[in-house]
Amino acid sequence: MESGTPAVIAANLAMVRQRIAAAAQRVGRTASQITLVAVSKTQPFEAIETAYAAGQRDFGENRVEELWPKVEQAKQQGLADIRWHLIGTIQSRKSANAIGPFALIHSVDRLKLANRLNCDAIAAGTVMEVLLEVNVSGEESKHGFTPQELLAAVPECMAYSGVRVAGLMTMAPFVAEAEETRPVFRRLRELRERVTLEHPGVVWPELSMGMTNDFEVAVEEGATLVRVGSAIFGARQY
Repeated sequence: MESGTPAVIAANLAMVRQRIAAAAQRVGRTASQITLVAVSKTQPFEAIETAYAAGQRDFGENRVEELWPKVEQAKQQGLADIRWHLIGTIQSRKSANAIGPFALIHSVDRLKLANRLNCDAIAAGTVMEVLLEVNVSGEESKHGFTPQELLAAVPECMAYSGVRVAGLMTMAPFVAEAEETRPVFRRLRELRERVTLEHPGVVWPELSMGMTNDFEVAVEEGATLVRVGSAIFGARQY
């Protein structure tokens, strides 16, 4: 069957869900503890409709410019219960465009952006749920707080009224063997544990980590959200 067809997307979704369940079971977790975010960036809306028909409800987009048209198209098609996740880097000058009916913003990667989103959300009369992105691996090509910057930013983030921090996100290096990513995911979980220990008022249940190449390892290390694109939809459309 050709990649990207409805039958292939449905079969891929089922396989990814099975792999998530198996990984969870290996460490005494259940599949219900993990949300699969189908990364639909660059995919046509028809692919989203196909995944939706197969039961998928959480979808991730990288760019606000691509996300908003899909949000509107979903409304027009009656797919009102889709939960949209903004997972890509947000430019500070475009922060107001990231305020909307989104389930979660995964990619708040610096304090300046967090402050801007907080102000924008207050101005819009809403509260946005976000994750703080941490560059655990230390790669220069990766966005995000360093662990020490994250620890220093916690008090300010706790004081926001327009933004509610729900947890942390990271991206592991792309490597040939998924097992090599385990220390990265483990360090993010341990960082979240340190934050909650040092700040008893913090409730950050979410850990967004793991993609097509390594989501099973991420689940074993405590991921509550995994962001999977090509394993579901095939290669990017452009």
